[in-house]
Amino acid sequence: MNELSVFSKIINGDIPAYKIYEDDRVVAILDIHPINPGHTLVIPKKQIENIWDLDDEDYHYLCGISKILAERIMDRIKPPKVGVIVEGFGVPHAHVHLIPIYYPEDIKRKQDLDASVDNIGLEKVFNILK
Repeated sequence: MNELSVFSKIINGDIPAYKIYEDDRVVAILDIHPINPGHTLVIPKKQIENIWDLDDEDYHYLCGISKILAERIMDRIKPPKVGVIVEGFGVPHAHVHLIPIYYPEDIKRKQDLDASVDNIGLEKVFNILK
């Protein structure tokens, strides 16, 4: 069996996270290095590295929950758009990035993975989106 990803460890409760949604198939957490406040990761609980390897039912479910959460971000944070990125290089566990975007270049910005985690900012967004 493959080593558990950081997302599987979050799903199992071994690592804390700002969970804004969870059911028996997916979990959605705030990205701790957001491109913009409200940057959310929607993650299937089944650890599969490539999103295209999800079976059709799980893939469509992940996309459906992503749409619901994007609508929640639009309604509560009020960005002009919510961008979607699926790239899969950072963590070997399929996931969808939902990113509030205000300008076209926002979606192209790289995350600063070395930045300190802004727990106060994350807590504020968590309370808006949960």
